[in-house]
Amino acid sequence: MTDSPETLAHALLDAARTAGADAADAIAVAGTSLSIGVLNGALEQAERSDEVEIGLRVLLGRRQACVSASDTRPETLREMAERAVAMARVAPEDPTTGLADPSQLARGWDIDALDMVDPAPEPDPAALQDAALRAEAAARAVDGITQVQSSMAGYGRRTRHAAATNGFSGGYTRTDHGLSCVAITGEGLGMERDYYGDMRLHRADLMAPEEIGRLAAERTVARKGARQPKTGAYPVLFDERVAASLIGHLLQAVNGSSITRGASWLRDAMGEAVLPKGLSLTEQPLRPRAAGSRPFDAEGLATSDRAIVADGVLQGWVLDLATARKLGLQSTANAARGLSAPPAPSVSNVALTQGDASRDGLIAQMGTGLLVTGLIGASVNPNTGDYSRGASGFWVENGAIAYPVNECTIAGNLRDMLRGIVPANDARPHLSRVVPSLLVEGLTLAGS
Repeated sequence: MTDSPETLAHALLDAARTAGADAADAIAVAGTSLSIGVLNGALEQAERSDEVEIGLRVLLGRRQACVSASDTRPETLREMAERAVAMARVAPEDPTTGLADPSQLARGWDIDALDMVDPAPEPDPAALQDAALRAEAAARAVDGITQVQSSMAGYGRRTRHAAATNGFSGGYTRTDHGLSCVAITGEGLGMERDYYGDMRLHRADLMAPEEIGRLAAERTVARKGARQPKTGAYPVLFDERVAASLIGHLLQAVNGSSITRGASWLRDAMGEAVLPKGLSLTEQPLRPRAAGSRPFDAEGLATSDRAIVADGVLQGWVLDLATARKLGLQSTANAARGLSAPPAPSVSNVALTQGDASRDGLIAQMGTGLLVTGLIGASVNPNTGDYSRGASGFWVENGAIAYPVNECTIAGNLRDMLRGIVPANDARPHLSRVVPSLLVEGLTLAGS
């Protein structure tokens, strides 16, 4: 069957109605992905996939069930709908389950304004191989590199269409181009590695392979001879490439699923300061050429820019219809959905207010402490915000990088950490999470 995602989504709805569903929504996704990897100047792997996947949620009163498949034959759609209806009949009732009211649905969106599709033709595998080889060669050319572990180039294109029995129907296509390189310095127990990568929706925006390879190698060589830092309480500067993880913990804490379960260290913080005064965290679902952009959410509600935190103060939760109903609030159009699960709250693009100082300026300001460039594992208590993670990076003394470090642990409490952050001005504006390097005072370091 070669129907479009839109046709498949509506065919699923027809099958659900025939099977006896009171209401239903459906998703169909058609995608192409291409990945090329090289090693030692030769092709190591080449993978391509072309697939169509479908998902259906049916509702019987306040009961629901979800099914999915990668087979799009008419008989499969019929069997999916019948199975989903049978599952819904024995599912527990949930008073918050239900589709959006037709009056809530998005209308008249401008998908072209989001500029999510590269108009250039799909790249030839030979072109991807050439890019990966150039990145590998650039990394090898840097003194101190003993080997390049991997150099990968890829391309993807996905078309997604959602439809529901409440009248909603909408879809969009997104492309992506990526290139990454992982380099190694040293040998045996003294081996260190690092990487650099870039991903853009449009190939014209992608960094040059030579620059990606060089940056991966320079990062790697800088880690040669890493050792454990001192144990104690010190300021910690989260480099831009890992700083978004801190904001990710905040976003998880204000997610409606966490709030309704009572499993959030910010569950009682509405209207309170959670960031320093002057800092805001805004959601930007309509930002052009950004990976998280979407004109409507998974329940068909129109998206728009909003402040999650304004001038340091928490303004609202991240909600879909179900979590909003549980809290007696309105959805914030943050529903996201996979093929085999009901909607759940999720943010699109976010941006944190940037500071005035550069990363080097914050290094000078911190005096003695740790610059974190890599994080390993995670231990975060969702109820208290207690935070502990393995880290690697560089030890800073007298406002300058002194030597590379590894095998250490940083610990603190997220509520205290976030209320005292100092942002740099080095966030990359094309990322889905635009977050600069962040300086945090007084974390506990466990090292030597």
